[in-house]
Amino acid sequence: MRQLPFLKKKEELEEQVRSNNGVFSVIVRKEFTDFIKSWRIIILLVIIALTCLGSLYTAFTTIKDAISQSEDATGIAKDSYLFLKLFTTSDGTLPPFITFVSFLGPLLGIALGFDAINSERNKGTLTRLMAQPVPRDYVINAKFVAALLVSTILFFSLGLLVMSLGILLIGIPPTLEEFLRVLCFLVLCIAYIAFWLNLGILFSVRFKQAATSALSSIAVWIFFSLFYNMIIDFIGKSYVNPESISSTEEMINKQETILNLLRLSPNYLFSESTSTLLSPSVRTLGPLTMEQTVGAIAGPLPFGQSLLLIWPRLTGLIAATLICFAVSYVLFMRQEIRTN
Repeated sequence: MRQLPFLKKKEELEEQVRSNNGVFSVIVRKEFTDFIKSWRIIILLVIIALTCLGSLYTAFTTIKDAISQSEDATGIAKDSYLFLKLFTTSDGTLPPFITFVSFLGPLLGIALGFDAINSERNKGTLTRLMAQPVPRDYVINAKFVAALLVSTILFFSLGLLVMSLGILLIGIPPTLEEFLRVLCFLVLCIAYIAFWLNLGILFSVRFKQAATSALSSIAVWIFFSLFYNMIIDFIGKSYVNPESISSTEEMINKQETILNLLRLSPNYLFSESTSTLLSPSVRTLGPLTMEQTVGAIAGPLPFGQSLLLIWPRLTGLIAATLICFAVSYVLFMRQEIRTN
């Protein structure tokens, strides 16, 4: 019996979709394997793991002293949210866990993305890959997915390792709220690293040399880590001048303007979000008037309210990540691939 034309086209289309999905997964597995076999990535992962475990040890010594000083007659520690201090507390010898993540996380993202496209182009493998029946967007999408998968596995493994060691060392298991806060913190770390990953991919598409894209990515990271806060502080000293302010409302408006300028930095967004998640005592991220503070009950902020407080910051990080990825995607799709 002769098959109808539209049924034949439908079967061909379904077969093409299945084959394309298989091609995409093959490229992702290949890129993931290349990442975990790269000595550059292995060394960086070892450095991140060692520094974070070192910060865990310093936090443990501080928490141990706090427990011995705050135990009551029944031997139960009075301090609440003690488990979260594994990520935020330090004895001064090493920075806390969140500081290492905010410092080394961008380096991991840049290392995974700065030579994603230009290295393939310089080796000539990109031209051979495009000669195959592979959609062009599969290349950049697979590189992003594989790099994001590496960072996700790393930080979730590291976070769960810190939690398990904390239970063994402290002897106090986390509550459900503490566990959820840590999980949200790890998701926030992935979103933060994804921004720097896409920034590295963007420079990899834009520049032909891997060294140029790496230096450009590191320059942006240094600018937001060091110089951006200095520039905003310099602007704030002249803008928020007490001598030129006539009312409390004007003072609050100017301070909110300075905070909004600071929030253009992904580093500041990440630090605000992590401090809110891992420190439930943080109840606000902006200036308050005396009328707003009157009647407020002192105490930790519930988990749901902390999520509402950081939601605009997380949205900003995701939006910046999508913008970088969209720009790199458009540039890559419009580039002409030629043999050297």
